[in-house]
Amino acid sequence: MIELIRTNDIVLISFIESLLRDAEIEFLVADQNMSILDGSIGILPRRVLVSDDDAIAARCLLTDAGFAKEMREG
Repeated sequence: MIELIRTNDIVLISFIESLLRDAEIEFLVADQNMSILDGSIGILPRRVLVSDDDAIAARCLLTDAGFAKEMREG
């Protein structure tokens, strides 16, 4: 799995989930339960992960959607 995004912004996560789902790219949002446990402090970011096979397509999709700066290097 490749980490694409790491953020505390739940709106951003939701939008990226929608984009990936619509493009039929399987993904996993990791650490969302841990993020909920920290309450509203926001110290534990959520991570959006995709398979190695879908990484290029997902990166292109998110870049086209204007999220190039939010993506992790890799």
